[in-house]
Amino acid sequence: MARGRLNSGSKSEAELPKAKINRQSIQNIRKLVSYIRPYRGKFIAGMLCLFLSSLVALAFPTFLGALVDTAQGKHSNKLLPATLQGIGALAFIVLFCQAFVSFFRILWFVQVAERSLADIRRDTYFKLITLPMNFFANRRVGELNSRISADLSQIQDTLTTTLAEIIRQFVLLVGGIVFLAIVSIKLTFALLLMLPVLIVVAVFFGRFIRKISREAQDKLAESNTIVEETLQGIANVKAFVKEAYEATRYDKILRDVVNIAVKGAKFRGIFASFIVFCFFGAVVAVIWYGSVLVSHGDLTIGALFKFTLYAVFVGAAMGSFPELYANLQKAVGASERVLEILDEHGEDVSINAEDNLIKQKIYGNLAFNNVVFAYPSRSELTVLKNISFTADAGQRVAIVGPSGSGKSTMAALILQFYHPQSGSIYFDGLDAEEYSLTDIRNQVAIVPQDVLLFGGTILENIAYGKLGADKDEIIAAAKKANADQFITSFPEGYDTVVGERGVKLSGGQRQRIAIARALLKNPAILILDEATSSLDSESERLVQEALEVLMKGRTSIIIAHRLSTIREADKIIVLEKGNIIETGNHQELIANEQGLYRYLSQLQFETAQS
Repeated sequence: MARGRLNSGSKSEAELPKAKINRQSIQNIRKLVSYIRPYRGKFIAGMLCLFLSSLVALAFPTFLGALVDTAQGKHSNKLLPATLQGIGALAFIVLFCQAFVSFFRILWFVQVAERSLADIRRDTYFKLITLPMNFFANRRVGELNSRISADLSQIQDTLTTTLAEIIRQFVLLVGGIVFLAIVSIKLTFALLLMLPVLIVVAVFFGRFIRKISREAQDKLAESNTIVEETLQGIANVKAFVKEAYEATRYDKILRDVVNIAVKGAKFRGIFASFIVFCFFGAVVAVIWYGSVLVSHGDLTIGALFKFTLYAVFVGAAMGSFPELYANLQKAVGASERVLEILDEHGEDVSINAEDNLIKQKIYGNLAFNNVVFAYPSRSELTVLKNISFTADAGQRVAIVGPSGSGKSTMAALILQFYHPQSGSIYFDGLDAEEYSLTDIRNQVAIVPQDVLLFGGTILENIAYGKLGADKDEIIAAAKKANADQFITSFPEGYDTVVGERGVKLSGGQRQRIAIARALLKNPAILILDEATSSLDSESERLVQEALEVLMKGRTSIIIAHRLSTIREADKIIVLEKGNIIETGNHQELIANEQGLYRYLSQLQFETAQS
């Protein structure tokens, strides 16, 4: 085991952090163990089978010792048959019973563990997708994914293997010591003086070697990072002629990996020599002392053989406990991280789709009234300051301003991703709090600047706007979005797989699919968040035509950097540092010579001319 860990070329997974086992951690485990309750019948039956199979395992040294003594004509165990054939037959019958019991123990444990883990995974995922946006703003996706994969896998291993092994090894340890004492109290006393000391030394030595192993793996991970960064930025490396610098950097860290691995190999060699000498020396010492007792007539050869096997049982059980305890600590740590998610307060969104159907219709009237907002993760920085405006149903309202002025934040507030610290947002004259969250989000759609498509087909991505829509509806939405022509040009048409995050499509194509998705949703309020800012002229024209179709008959909130795209807006709101400093249509704002809108418009015109 140590050899694999110290090999610098081995592929090792990141070791999960351990947690202390105390009263609080035990309470956490009890919360997760409650998931076993629906399957407690099979779990209890599996525990009984485990206990029985462990007890039966303790009988085999007795059978083997009795065979040796009976072969020498010294049969002394009155509980067993007096003949070799009788003992052998009974041993095979017991072995068959143990195999039978072990089969059901493994089957029932796995069934209980898999089903309860599936329930935990389901509840964890359901909780995750209903948590507010602020939760995700403070955590990385990889970390959250790890909680569903690595952490729950550790809990699964504990339920299926570690828990069973702890019980098995405890039964073997206690039963083994009892049988050792029955065979020879003198030998047992001698063994128990040596064995614990050797195991404790081996455990601490093993921990030291694992620490060196982790250092080697950390250094190897650093070298892999250098390779990844260099290859990702290969154009910069070549442009700045830094091949020699990167090669030197990589060579240095590889030398560090070699030095740490060689250092670990030295200690591994010492550890292996220690194991060979001390553990085998202990076995030789016990057998030697036992042989002395045999020569004095205090012990039979069969009893010595039986004692040796029980000693192996006890030694193996003692040696396994540190690793089992470490796995239990990992499971405790994993359970704490999973329970952090399960204990989070989620949004009022049901996992049952029927509960999320629209109950209260919104016609499109929108108003902000003295809205003050700061992101919870940056509460000291106020993003929006006393924002007030109205958008009547069917109106086009544009929001413009420098980067960081709070434009996208307003979109997030309309979608109820966040809630203002003070002030109110109204839909059709009613406070947002008087609507269910799903009613608002079902009737508000957003076409963002950076469109994220799921890794399925074009058909599936458009249908995300209205699950259950038939193909004719999807095609009609695609045609209105100027997307049908490029979709049908693909060999697979609407069944074309878009790739992860839609990488197989251009920016303009992704935008038009997003517009088709929004058209299919048929929202009362539409948010366009920089929807054309990163497109070339031809793509912008096609997307703009699609947007015109999409905006007809619904309230549109247009967030734009390109002021040329919002000249026809009914109302333009100019933001600066979280404040509304100007409001009006294009003609009114452009006439204000000292206004920010006129300045931005002239700046963009001059940039375009140059």
